[in-house]
Amino acid sequence: MKIEKFNVPVKSIVVAVGVIIAGVNSVYTVNEGHIGIVKRFSEAKEQVNPGLHFKMPFIDSVEEIEVRTRKNEERMASSTKEQMPVTISVSVNWTVDKTAALELFRQYGGLSQFENRILDPRFRAATKDVIPQYDAEKLIQDRASAIQAIEANFIEEMKGFPVTVDNIQIENISLPAKYLTSIETKQTEKNLADAEKHKLARQNLEAQRDVNTAKAKADGIKLVAIAEAESIRIKGLAEAEAITAKAKALGNNPLIVKLTEAQNWDGKLPATILGSSNMPILDMRSPSK
Repeated sequence: MKIEKFNVPVKSIVVAVGVIIAGVNSVYTVNEGHIGIVKRFSEAKEQVNPGLHFKMPFIDSVEEIEVRTRKNEERMASSTKEQMPVTISVSVNWTVDKTAALELFRQYGGLSQFENRILDPRFRAATKDVIPQYDAEKLIQDRASAIQAIEANFIEEMKGFPVTVDNIQIENISLPAKYLTSIETKQTEKNLADAEKHKLARQNLEAQRDVNTAKAKADGIKLVAIAEAESIRIKGLAEAEAITAKAKALGNNPLIVKLTEAQNWDGKLPATILGSSNMPILDMRSPSK
């Protein structure tokens, strides 16, 4: 039995391998949160969004630029308004403008170059310009004010660059240990003073409440007395008016007098009567035995 040999030309194999390699090399993907920069012979030509794309094999290459929020941190030595040495750690969150990723790459060659040459130096300068405007105590207690000042300076510094400054934070402030102890002591004394002030205010409030209660009670007693006096006055006026009316009625009608006498008579005749002769009084009682 004879086994037939198949002779495949080497050229065909090379061509097939070349086609496969070219096909693989012509497909690429850009990760989410990034922009792809397509370069042709090392020259940036265009930018593409995340997803699957095709390029010229062996001619085009692709680099990615992250367009998600990035965080840069700086730790630097400075001094406060009273010339006290301070070491401060600050951070900035920032984002590359998606529409300007190609321009950023053309000018700076990528994010690392942009950070080293543009962003970090300006961030340090904006921070160092603000810290000496604050004394140490205010820097500790009013950190938000210093952050706002640094942010305003840095935004102004980054005008014209294809990035957005999201927010800035002061991560840590390191001051001499002796000064920190003095601040703590001062804050403790202030807290004690505030507590004493609060206690005094509460005592004043309670005293004022007692005064108000006593005054309200006195006002109530006064009102009751006034009401009673008014009641007596009105009752007296009523009685006086009744007497006056009664006297007026008696004067105008003598029969009422007779009627009153009759109503009050006890049924006994008078024992004496007045006479008109030499005997002015006559005894009407029967002679005694």
